[in-house]
Amino acid sequence: MMHQADRYFLRLIQPFLGSKPPEVAKTVVLGVVILSILVLAESLACVFWIFSLSSLGEGYAVMAAVPYIYIIISYSSLLVFYHFKRFDAFTFTQLVMLLVMPFFMQWIIGGFQASSGVAFWAILSPVGALMILGTRQSTPWFILFGVLAVLSWWLNSLFSMHAMPIPSDIRDAFFAINMAGVSGILYIVMRYFQSQKAKVLEALAIEKSRSEQLLRSILPDSVAQRLHEAQGTRIADSHEAVTILFADIVNFTQISATMSPTQVVDMLNHVFSRFDQLAAQYGVEKIKTIGDAYMVIAGAPNPRHDHAQVIADMALAMPALLREVSHEIGQSLEMRIGINSGAVVAGIIGNTRFSYDLWGDAVNLASRMEHTGLPNQIQVSASTYTLLSQDYVFEPRNGVEIKGKGVVSTYWLKSKK
Repeated sequence: MMHQADRYFLRLIQPFLGSKPPEVAKTVVLGVVILSILVLAESLACVFWIFSLSSLGEGYAVMAAVPYIYIIISYSSLLVFYHFKRFDAFTFTQLVMLLVMPFFMQWIIGGFQASSGVAFWAILSPVGALMILGTRQSTPWFILFGVLAVLSWWLNSLFSMHAMPIPSDIRDAFFAINMAGVSGILYIVMRYFQSQKAKVLEALAIEKSRSEQLLRSILPDSVAQRLHEAQGTRIADSHEAVTILFADIVNFTQISATMSPTQVVDMLNHVFSRFDQLAAQYGVEKIKTIGDAYMVIAGAPNPRHDHAQVIADMALAMPALLREVSHEIGQSLEMRIGINSGAVVAGIIGNTRFSYDLWGDAVNLASRMEHTGLPNQIQVSASTYTLLSQDYVFEPRNGVEIKGKGVVSTYWLKSKK
């Protein structure tokens, strides 16, 4: 979320932004603020230099003219920027003026000693470039600063030969202004830059948390963690002992035909949200919803020895929960539930829209258990019956024709012993 001060500056310079995207607009705001601080600080120093040098007499008029010229060019570029809305040109002009003017000032006054090192103000140019343009683009500005500094040192004796006398009190004031001014401005600008950096990092942390939360909402926690830690690695696992449950709303097509799209979505959301709570209660993994069908698994992605038991417990709790939901929404609903146990392959498919899914004969048979079941009944396969027969009550069902399997033995799960 953009800070109140940022919104104020954004409104202030809105004529400069046009239709720029929000992130670009924030960058322009930051650049304008930093440049404004640098230019304002150097402008105040220029005013001091103008008055101080002008008070020494007409012979110092040329010296006083340099800061005059800086102020004129600097604020003229602001008007050009406002008219043409070219932030890059504005930035370039200001950085050039920040770099060149202090050195010109030092050369005209008479070198390092006579000017009390006024050229130190030029460091604001590469520092400003670093914060506005970035590391790579700021390098040439720092190199230019170094070249001008070396040139000033090399020609210092030539400049000092033509130096006009400056009273010691004004020279000392120059020194204090140069030292305190440059240090203070650098601290203020860096402090502001750090505050903006902290806001950006905070925003990134929030977005990262949201993305991780979204990832965990569509993938099991352990799978989401593996995907986060091993980006680009294909996740595919084999699980030898799992139990799968399919549940499907009976006559959903006929029921939904009498409802509006919003009512259909609201109904499914209400039902499946309550089932999600039940899945979390029993510690099983929701795999997906397919239309009006609901699919969960126990034993994957994290193996557990009681995978059949927790699925059976959840299945026994689902009819009562569905009756409760039916009362809440004012619509009588029934479900067929099918369960099977066996081995599966599990993994993530997709590169942009991740999906954790299961494959194998055990999944197909669990789906057939649901399709061939009856309303408000829980049909389980022989493999699941074998795992649960000691602790749960079953009723055998006559042979059921299963596609691809022929006639198989199935059982109705009734209750827990």
